Amino acid sequence: MLISIVLWLFAGLLVAAALVLLALMLMTWRVAAKAERLVPTCGKFVEIDGNRIHYVEQGDGRPIVFLHGLGAQLHHFRHTLFGRFGAGYRLIALDRPGSGYSARASGATGRLPEQAEVVRRFIEELRLERPLIVGHSLGGAIALALATEHPAAISGIALLSPLTHLEARTGRGFDLLYVPTPLLRRLLAHTVAIPLSLRYAQPTMKFIFAPQAVPADYMVAGGGWLGLRPSHYFATSTDVVAVERDLGQIERRYRAISMPTGILFGTGDQVIGEAVHGEPMLDEIKDLDFERVEGLGHMPQFVEPERVVAFIQRVAARAFANER
Repeated sequence: MLISIVLWLFAGLLVAAALVLLALMLMTWRVAAKAERLVPTCGKFVEIDGNRIHYVEQGDGRPIVFLHGLGAQLHHFRHTLFGRFGAGYRLIALDRPGSGYSARASGATGRLPEQAEVVRRFIEELRLERPLIVGHSLGGAIALALATEHPAAISGIALLSPLTHLEARTGRGFDLLYVPTPLLRRLLAHTVAIPLSLRYAQPTMKFIFAPQAVPADYMVAGGGWLGLRPSHYFATSTDVVAVERDLGQIERRYRAISMPTGILFGTGDQVIGEAVHGEPMLDEIKDLDFERVEGLGHMPQFVEPERVVAFIQRVAARAFANER
């Protein structure tokens, strides 16, 4: 009799757990569908070694390629900067593999040299003549990997609040995204990750933008909704796991960078500290154009777009002068 009761209780728990998982999966699907309805695709697609890359471009002239940060997408540049450059530039922003509407190739690891190689192949596929690379946050680390691995492919790098040095995960605040097992990562992506992300979206965004306010149009015009999809969570977690495998090696090669390089960093950045990831670069890269902005947080392209455009154009002038 006791065994039967235990078995019934166990069966009941299994049914309850299955119903909870089903409810989480349904909520995840609904949130993802809403995200794709509010922020649909807006650009073109190109196949790069099994990666399906979504990108937008605007203008004619010298090419500038924009690489977004962790958990972000191309609207971080398209919405904030593209309308402010004026003539003379061909501006191209892409969703990094797995982010936004770009699909990562089967078996891809997200490691920094791998992502840098995808960007190099993207440059080649679009027949861009040694573009300037603009990288924000993790995109800055990928730009640095590109500068060390494939310097002949680009003319310079302009970095916004870049990730430049390896820190302990607790120091970066990425622990909740650090899921080293792909199977568990995928399970979380389709069950609890999106409902939890939605629940904590406001405090998360406040942290990322602090000490400045979150723009009222960030979720739609800034593409924020796209982060609330299983594929995007999976890619973001993959990127977090991959960073610590390569960044330490890449940073040992910074002194070899000879191309025009600029860094813009806010002293109020709470996501990536300027004292660790900004100022030390003055001793690493010769003739570095370093712009420190008092009180500015981690999202300068949203908060001070005119300053950011002026900074990029200044680095571009040096980079493209070398191409004449």
